[in-house]
Formats: sequence, structure tokens, C-alpha cells
Amino acid sequence: MTRTTRWTIAILAVVAALAAALVAQLRDESAPAPKPGTAVSPPDREHRDADTAAALAGPRQRADLAPCPAAGDGPGPPALRGVTAECAADGSVVDVARALAGRRVVLNLWAYWCAPCAAELPAMAEYQRRVGSDVMVVTVHQDENETAALLRLAELGVRLPTLQDGRRRVAAALGVVNVMPATVVLRPDGSVAQMLPRAFDSADEIAAAVGNDKG
Repeated sequence: MTRTTRWTIAILAVVAALAAALVAQLRDESAPAPKPGTAVSPPDREHRDADTAAALAGPRQRADLAPCPAAGDGPGPPALRGVTAECAADGSVVDVARALAGRRVVLNLWAYWCAPCAAELPAMAEYQRRVGSDVMVVTVHQDENETAALLRLAELGVRLPTLQDGRRRVAAALGVVNVMPATVVLRPDGSVAQMLPRAFDSADEIAAAVGNDKG
């Protein structure tokens, strides 16, 4: 094999590697969103590489979300102890169990691409407005595209506290069926009052389903 041939083979190998990397990147960025209401495998990262603090600053400002809850009284729901997530409002790390401790909580699990989720979120916000401090509604975004989540919330005008949970650790810890939207009701003692893997059309429907079980 001549020296020229060896150089040609080496150059072709480098070109092939670069082409493979480019194809993989394009496939990741252009993959279609999952169909709403279908089970999907959790991603292996919290958010996309593109979702840096600088890139999220604008979407966070537009969404203007309520801050995530501070630690409550006690260790919180046993199933969620040790689970952390990112607060979509500011990027801070949230100890989920401590944040929900001692409170009656409605957790709404959703994703930006889920049409029933988008229809339900304003109803969740209206339900929170009606019940006031008796119940705390927290949404959990279960897709790695945090930018899209913030922009969807801004579009909907929903400013509920939101956890960015691309790996879906909250749902896994609570044993929630892998469909969206889904709602989990927690009692102040941390026990699960209800699991509601369905979409709601109105605040009235949510109130009827959640009930008044304070534990």
C-alpha cells in the first residue's frame, strides 16, 4: 500500500465519522414528537444540551412562572424522598419530597407536545385560583425540551409552579402509568390519595375528581 493510498483511506475514515455524527445530530433534532396519549420511553437526560441557562433566560422571562415551593414541614412523601428536579422558573434544584411536605398537592404530569395536556393546563390554573391555599397545584414537565415547555406555558398564560423532569423520575417514583396527561393527588401526610391518568376539560371536572380528602 502506497503512502498516498494510506492517506486517502485515513481521510475517508474521518469524513465517514463526521457524516455519521451529523446524521445522528439531525435525527435527534428533527425527530417527530410522540403522539399525545401514548406511552413513551423516558429520555436519559434532564434537558437538551441546547437548553443552557443563557438559552433559557428569554423563555423563562416570557413564561414568568411562579417560584417552586420552598421546603415544607417534615420529610415529605416517602416515595419521593431523594428525588430531585429542576425548577423551570429559575433552574434551581428542588428536593421534590421536601417541597411538597405537609401540603395537599395536585401534581399534573404533562409534555409540551401533548395536545390534551395543553387543553388541560388552563383548567388546572383556574382550579388553583378557585381553591387558593387549600391545595397546591404543581406541574411536572416530562420531556427534555425545556425551552418548548416554557414557551408553551407562556402561550397558554399558565404560571403554575413547574418542575422540569426530563427523566420522569417523579412519575417513576410514584408508579404513575406512562401516559400523559396524568394527575396525582397527595395528602398532607405524603400518601397518595388518587392517581388520575386522564385529561380534564374544566376546573369543575378537576374539583370533582380531586375531591376533598385532606387525609
